[in-house]
Amino acid sequence: MARFESAKELYQGIGVDVDAALKKLSDVKISLHCWQGDDVTGFENAAALSGGIAATGNYPGKARNPEELMADIDKAFSLIPGKHKINLHACYAITDEKVDRDQLEPKHFEKWVEFAKQRGLGLDFNPTLFSHPKAAEGLTLSHPNREIRKFWIDHCKASRRIAEYFGKQLGTVCLNNIWIPDGYKDIPADRLSPRKRLKESLDEIFAEKLDATYLADSVESKVFGIGLESYTVGSHEFYLNYAAKNNVLCLLDNGHYHPTEVVSDKIPSMLLFADRLALHVTRAVRWDSDHVVLFDDETKEIAKEIVRCEALDRVLIGLDFFDASINRISAWVIGMRNMQKALLSALLTPHKKLAELQREGSFSELMALQEELKLYPLGDVWNHFCELNDVPIMQNWILAVQEYEKNVLSHRR
Repeated sequence: MARFESAKELYQGIGVDVDAALKKLSDVKISLHCWQGDDVTGFENAAALSGGIAATGNYPGKARNPEELMADIDKAFSLIPGKHKINLHACYAITDEKVDRDQLEPKHFEKWVEFAKQRGLGLDFNPTLFSHPKAAEGLTLSHPNREIRKFWIDHCKASRRIAEYFGKQLGTVCLNNIWIPDGYKDIPADRLSPRKRLKESLDEIFAEKLDATYLADSVESKVFGIGLESYTVGSHEFYLNYAAKNNVLCLLDNGHYHPTEVVSDKIPSMLLFADRLALHVTRAVRWDSDHVVLFDDETKEIAKEIVRCEALDRVLIGLDFFDASINRISAWVIGMRNMQKALLSALLTPHKKLAELQREGSFSELMALQEELKLYPLGDVWNHFCELNDVPIMQNWILAVQEYEKNVLSHRR
């Protein structure tokens, strides 16, 4: 407590209300992606991943069924401050019958709704347009075969209805995000036609009017996929224009751009022209987009832009990575806590004072203050936030994961 009070006094000296920052942080709900817990396998007994994605590693203890995945999510949330959301993919339906993706209904996710209700959590959703026989050619909503396109259109329509149901049942908006793997390995002869088909498919999907109080629709771009290196139908430019024209959210995944592009710089521009924005926060390493989120420069910059644009209520934040080379629960906890640390760091920054220095042209003082802020006692405020939420401070949470691995995960074969 003494360290927190000392930190609080230091921040007050630069005009930062620490208690107000902690209150704002406690209200932020981050969407925890279920697919980190089982390497994007899902419950369909599907074959190996396909469609431009891959999970690497074979760390023991992977969740093999709904009960194990839910138990692992419980363990992760017990080590993460606050109340959040779970982000589901359609392939995580829980049903005793064989149901193809175009026939999914809310009843196939009732156990997830019950799980979320009991814990005071929200749910987000994603149609699963990969790892399926009808996605084997790397094309779904842009496929030249109308029957295959219709299958995926019907799947996306079903997913929107499921997401609306989640929102109504849980009393909070559910983000339904469409990402497709569509593209070509080598240079295409026709870039226009696949995008025309994708546009027509999306128009058909969004034609059904559902309750925006409970459902938020988004579309997600990607620069390339494995086996789809030369051309992706759903490019950033395509979805940026489509979202703006059709009043859906543009979802930015910061691992889905060229290596020198940063999503943090895109956020202020997007917020000028859209009421809301959706994010998948991840960490790109060279060509791979899905590493565990760290407390690194870009994560901090993303959080800064959200906070200084006063957009905490306008930006829907979710995580998206799948690392099978380390303890999967640790990956969740590290990623979630780092996103929260980044938001706290942004909330403890005197943005108005810094902006005033910029307007005045006081760039030497601006640079000096920005550098000094890097050594302010953020960790002491973070530890206090963890204590307020009854979760372990600092690295102490690792002990709980190690015990869970010894008693639970190690018995999974």
